[in-house]
Amino acid sequence: MRHRLYYFLPDIESARRTLDDMLLHRIEQRHVRFMSGNTPLPPDMPEASFLLKTDVLHGAAAGMVVGALLGIAFGALLIVYYDLGEATVLVTTFIGIIFGGWASSMVAAAVPNTQLKAFYPALENGKILMIADVPARRVEEIENMLAERHPEMKFGGEEPHIPVFP
Repeated sequence: MRHRLYYFLPDIESARRTLDDMLLHRIEQRHVRFMSGNTPLPPDMPEASFLLKTDVLHGAAAGMVVGALLGIAFGALLIVYYDLGEATVLVTTFIGIIFGGWASSMVAAAVPNTQLKAFYPALENGKILMIADVPARRVEEIENMLAERHPEMKFGGEEPHIPVFP
């Protein structure tokens, strides 16, 4: 498992130095991402992905749950009123999961990530947010290294239990 660490950096140069230090401490570049409010990031800096910037994943999960519940209810109604087989519930549930996930992820794609809501004021003030997914056993080591080498950084928080896959 990984822990997601959030740090605020004052400028692009500080972000570059921090990225270099993360790479030197064997944190792969795909596990370090940056977000800025109104300052565009240079092309050599790994920018946060669409999935991280928006609420697509949260929206899809919520839509799947609601779709499954509605699919079960609709399937039960079909069985009661039209005397269809019990497999009807499985089919309507599956269709509900697919449609609910798709529909709500389309809506959530237009919504900024609610988990990052607390960081938006600082981003709009010109700060750069570094998001690093660090192996759980190395969190303390990386935090100490960053505190020692980058006193200009401000710790933004930690989110435990990030899945290993990208």
